[in-house]
Amino acid sequence: MSDKGLNSKVSSGVSRRGFIAGTGSILGAMALTVNATPAHARAAAGAAVANAPIESGARVPALVIGTGYGGSVAALRLAQAGVDVHMIEMGMAWDTPGTDGKIFANTTKPDYRSYWLRTRTKAPLSNFLGFPIDKDVPKYTGILDAEEMGGIIVYQGRGVGGGSLVNGGMAVTPKRQNFASILPSVNADEMYNTYYPRANAGLGVGLVDPNWFETVDCYQFSRVGRKHAQRSGFPFVFVPDVYDWDYMKKEVAGTVPKSAVAGEILYGNNAGKKSLQQTYIAAARATGKVSISPLHRVTTVSPSAGGGYTVVIEQLDTTGATIATKTVVADKVFFAAGSVGTSKLLVKLKATGALPNLNNEIGKGWGDNGNVMCGRANHMWDATGKVQSSIPCGGIDNWDAGGAFAEVAPLPTGIETYASFYLSITKNPHRAEFTWDAAAQKVGLNWQTAWKQPSIDMAKSIFDKINSKEGTIYRTDLFGLNKIWGDHLTYHPLGGAVLNRATDNYGRLHGHPGLYVIDGALIPGNTSVNPFVTITALAERNIEKIIATDL
Repeated sequence: MSDKGLNSKVSSGVSRRGFIAGTGSILGAMALTVNATPAHARAAAGAAVANAPIESGARVPALVIGTGYGGSVAALRLAQAGVDVHMIEMGMAWDTPGTDGKIFANTTKPDYRSYWLRTRTKAPLSNFLGFPIDKDVPKYTGILDAEEMGGIIVYQGRGVGGGSLVNGGMAVTPKRQNFASILPSVNADEMYNTYYPRANAGLGVGLVDPNWFETVDCYQFSRVGRKHAQRSGFPFVFVPDVYDWDYMKKEVAGTVPKSAVAGEILYGNNAGKKSLQQTYIAAARATGKVSISPLHRVTTVSPSAGGGYTVVIEQLDTTGATIATKTVVADKVFFAAGSVGTSKLLVKLKATGALPNLNNEIGKGWGDNGNVMCGRANHMWDATGKVQSSIPCGGIDNWDAGGAFAEVAPLPTGIETYASFYLSITKNPHRAEFTWDAAAQKVGLNWQTAWKQPSIDMAKSIFDKINSKEGTIYRTDLFGLNKIWGDHLTYHPLGGAVLNRATDNYGRLHGHPGLYVIDGALIPGNTSVNPFVTITALAERNIEKIIATDL
């Protein structure tokens, strides 16, 4: 899921709708702007990652572990500074069509491409109309990892582009007044004047056409959500996104292959969405100085006798089996495997003595961005539509009063459900810690499902009031039998190697010069909105400093 600002700035003609903030500066001329290629340029995206995998014995100036938001920013800016970069990605390249001629599987028809090394799907909604919806699938290095740990399921993207492949694209910049509680050691003026605009430009952020929104069938669900929110006194805000809105209009008109309008989101989007494959990664590869090794997994990083760091990497096949083990040396290593991936790897490396000088903040400060989901059963006169765009474009802002911001989310089932569905981001105060289990030789997380109760209470500040006003009830058939709240998951893992604690104020790991964290692990558990714009902007800030001072 995404991230874009909730300040009070508005676009002319739609001010009372409350466009989420910062849009006016997004398209400003930036010295390091990335050109966002349309997401349906899939052939070009495929060519961008078609390079030979890293060879054992190689020496690389910069190794980036992961190809998500932070890693992609680092790779591009390092390459532009003249540094040769190799990116290591555990997932696949996602550049080859499957047996149906499409790269990604549809949300309503999961198949072998859908899940990372599972034999049964693990959908966020476990039930629908009283029936379980998960099904058996072949074990495969699919696109969505539903990692179960510590009383929570953490959904993560697996592939070149990381989470950008599977999120809803909501590109939200936090309200400025909330920033001090998100990243207290970071200068807000720099972020809002320079790095948020740079990130928004690089990601290709745009807004739905408000006039088109009012009439198109695929956003009936969002208009119903707006009506109910406003009748209960809550502001509804349009949220910027990284979808190609011109393509969306053509989807609705039937002049191009349908993607978002066909419900594609959870397991990838075949056309229209500007994932990192089409933005930062495409720009990075265009420099000629960035290579990517998909289906490779870093297992060890340790100081090298000759300087730099020795990195051990396993090459995988599509069953998850290791088919080769490689050892390379990198002058500098950037940890960008996502909050969970980076945190687990660093905790292991500290505990096993590979990186003994890491400090005791490693593994701490992890949070779920306060994610909790729910559905409401509407009256028959409030149909939400058979066809729903899988790209959300609006939300309900009750952050200041009730501690919750709720996306009005699609429920793209292909049938009329009369249901409104929401993903809430809340001010949940709980933070968990990753620790090393020496007996099991793996990293665990001490999150407790009961810690979701504050999130539920904050979300109820919105939906109890709407239900009371509308005379409606919560759906109880989406997350199990007679269960209202989706309190078992997060789409927005954050923290575990927190900025200015586990690292210095620019992501340099303490005790090991030349090692950096540059992803969501730096952010202590909550961004108040969808996090990927903040992750991107922070990476832009940090890599600029690192290039200026460390190279």
